[in-house]
Amino acid sequence: MYLFLFYPSALVFPVMIVLLIALCFTDGALSQIRYSVPEEAEHGTLVGNIAEDLGLDLTKLASRRFQVVPSSRTPYLEVNLENGVLFVNEKIDREQICKQSASCQLNMEVFLENPLELFRVEIEVVDINDNPPSFPETDITVEISESATPGTRFPLESAFDPDVGSNALRTYDITTNNYFYLDVQTQTDGNKFAELVLEKPLDREQQAAHRYVLTAVDGGQPPRTGTALLVVKVLDSNDNVPVFEQPVYTVSLSENVPVGTLVIQLNATDLDEGLNGEIVYSFSNHISSRVKELFGIDPRTGRIEVRGEVDFEESSLYQIFVQAKDLGPNAVPAHCKVLVKVADVNDNAPEITFSTVTESVSEKAAPGTVIALLSVTDRDAEQNGQIHVEILGDVPFKLKSSFRNYFTIVTDGLLNREQADSYSVTVVARDKGTPSLASSKSIRVQVSDENDNAPTFTQSVYDVYVTENNVPGAYIHAVTALDPDIGQNALITYSILECDIQGMSVKTYVSINEETGYLYALRSFDYEQLKDFTFMVRAKDSGAPELSSNATVKVIIVDQNDNAPLVLAPLGKNGTAKEPLPRSAEPGYLVTRVVAMDADDGENARLSYSIQRGNDNGMFRMDWRTGELRTARRVLAKRDPHQQYDLVIEVRDHGQPPLSSSASILVMLVDSMAEGRGVGDKVGTSKAKDGALDLTLILIIALGSVSFIFLLVMIVLAVRCQKDKKLNIYTCLTSDCCLGCNSCCSRQGRSRKKKLSKADIMLVQSTVNVSGPGTAQVPVEESGSFGSHHQNQNYCYQTKHQRTELGYLVERPRRVNSSAFQEADLVSSKDSGHGDSEQGDSDHDATNRGHSSGADLFSNCTEECKALGHSDRCWMPSFVPSDGRQGLDYRSNLHVPGMDSVPDTEVFESQEQMTDRSFSTFARKRVC
Repeated sequence: MYLFLFYPSALVFPVMIVLLIALCFTDGALSQIRYSVPEEAEHGTLVGNIAEDLGLDLTKLASRRFQVVPSSRTPYLEVNLENGVLFVNEKIDREQICKQSASCQLNMEVFLENPLELFRVEIEVVDINDNPPSFPETDITVEISESATPGTRFPLESAFDPDVGSNALRTYDITTNNYFYLDVQTQTDGNKFAELVLEKPLDREQQAAHRYVLTAVDGGQPPRTGTALLVVKVLDSNDNVPVFEQPVYTVSLSENVPVGTLVIQLNATDLDEGLNGEIVYSFSNHISSRVKELFGIDPRTGRIEVRGEVDFEESSLYQIFVQAKDLGPNAVPAHCKVLVKVADVNDNAPEITFSTVTESVSEKAAPGTVIALLSVTDRDAEQNGQIHVEILGDVPFKLKSSFRNYFTIVTDGLLNREQADSYSVTVVARDKGTPSLASSKSIRVQVSDENDNAPTFTQSVYDVYVTENNVPGAYIHAVTALDPDIGQNALITYSILECDIQGMSVKTYVSINEETGYLYALRSFDYEQLKDFTFMVRAKDSGAPELSSNATVKVIIVDQNDNAPLVLAPLGKNGTAKEPLPRSAEPGYLVTRVVAMDADDGENARLSYSIQRGNDNGMFRMDWRTGELRTARRVLAKRDPHQQYDLVIEVRDHGQPPLSSSASILVMLVDSMAEGRGVGDKVGTSKAKDGALDLTLILIIALGSVSFIFLLVMIVLAVRCQKDKKLNIYTCLTSDCCLGCNSCCSRQGRSRKKKLSKADIMLVQSTVNVSGPGTAQVPVEESGSFGSHHQNQNYCYQTKHQRTELGYLVERPRRVNSSAFQEADLVSSKDSGHGDSEQGDSDHDATNRGHSSGADLFSNCTEECKALGHSDRCWMPSFVPSDGRQGLDYRSNLHVPGMDSVPDTEVFESQEQMTDRSFSTFARKRVC
């Protein structure tokens, strides 16, 4: 689309024609506008208003930084950046700027930012007829022999007019005469030259010289002229003139050839002899001075050589006019023309010019964002001037052609500052000549940061261990988050997310330094009240928008040994517990059990028991693990001077440092358990009753009662087992045989006895209720219960084999005066821990002693005791009379495997009868 705009000018021309060509492109507005201005216009002459002609908003020129590309500035023109007016800044002389070029054009680039819009402004300098033609010399002399025939031509020296186009030299004129006329010819480059043509023979004798006015006229309006005096001298005759082989010679010459290079060897011939035939070569008078600078001719040989630097970019064609004249009198010169065509050589590398460059680009910039605008030119022609442009390397940018030789650098994909914060973009321009020439230019593009990365904690879960009783305000840990962004986008602040811990805000427990992520305890933690708690911390950057992430912090309170053991049992008045001890107690008799607890955990709560004071004669021993206080030896007869033992029991934990507590136990020697029950409340009364009762009688009555009850239970069980014999049920859990293992029906295998091992025995709990008149509860002393309290519990042993021979349990009198059982518990702690008894451990010793001094009733227990691996496993808890009194020895009733044999029978009892809890040991085969 062409738009013609007219601007009045009062200084030089009334009318100026402005040509506007608008071209629009996708990558920013790229347009071209064209003006024309006459040369010699005065300073301030208006050329045009770029902003208005392009339809730009004048109010936004300043905000969009309307400016001229520095590389395109010219001193002749200036742009008012506030209103977009283009005006003449300095008088323009077209002949000085463009010389003889047919077109004279000044180029200028202007652009706006936000968004980028580039405009190419072309200003054509219009030639005016301000120069008249002129001859090199005011007097031109031409010598012509009188023998010259009509029609002979004589080239005249050309006039020069620096103007071009219609203002250039148009024609020549000569004073009217009878002998000569002018023939005006046009050269291939458009220049005019005149030849003087002889129209009538000359006679030197009549007129030796002829004078005419030679006029050169240009095509301007009005036309301008230049004159010179043409003097024609008539010479004496020289019959023959030199002759060239051809009137026009055409040669090709590469540019940049060295000085002295041969252009052409001319040869003219003259038929005359002597001086009349000797030829001298020279350039004609009307060739340009530039040709004389570039080329030279040898006057004797006619050899034309290069004298200067021939540049194709300056001119691709040169015309050399040569004349040959002999040395005879009245010599007539011969003329020829040499056309020198300059061949282009790829001697110019492409030139890269950046018009505008964006210093930084956001990493959020969309693909296709314009980064820079550049132009590429090559002064060579054809293939040598064809250019290929590319960006080197693997960078997220690409070139996009705009128009003509302009290119834009745009983003080719998404940018990530965290991967690369800047790029060196190198543009390479390479022509297609041979050899190819290339040039390159680089720009540095910074990638500006955007808040596109949330802070990330180094751990998703932090386990923080804090020892209890810490100092409030103490540093406990540090959480760290990383943000690959920079600046404000990477400035991280830490905070604790609100939550409740035991009904209180977490911020009353811990705090965090919002800058460093250091965690501090706000209170002293107590492991016994709070063992651990969990909360979340947040890391937030300072970008826009803010990004954050969370991590979990688990605070684990580490226990300290800050609680001493607390004695729970036995308890007594005034801090002293009173426990009776029968004088008839055997070694290992359980006096009481000290029960303590520790509020701490782990090793800090693992307790050890020991007798601290009052056991000087070694009467008692203390199990350091269970806290059981037992007799270490037999109590002496009534003659023993000690009536009571004041023991101090120390309970110590295993913390560092260890803490301890003590319990005071007053052990009273009594003659019987009945007396012992009254000791705790009224010792004096018990002593009075002790004299009234006969100890022997009491023991006989108690033993008889127990024997009667045991016999009754045995009868009942025998009858039940006989009825249920055919059931052949394997399990012992619901069997009456296991209901009271102390009074179980004694069984024996049909064919053989089987040796037991520890692996065949397992302790499980069962329930027992022996109903009927005269029956009694069977108490068992449990090591896991508090003090000397008792529970009605029974035990049953079963093997793992499905079919075996079962032995009956045999009741033993309460008083067993066997030294093997008197010392059994005394040495029971020496168990080797192996399945079988070994020489030197308690299993072996107790068994041997049982053989040597025990009753015959236990003669078959040795092998079973070895199989069990511990002497204590050979006996069962004792019976207690129905009145609830404690037996004198908890090993008085033993169930010894392998005594007698009866057929293998399964005995069951109804579910309603199983009400009391007891313990039973189950295996695949029963040994009751």
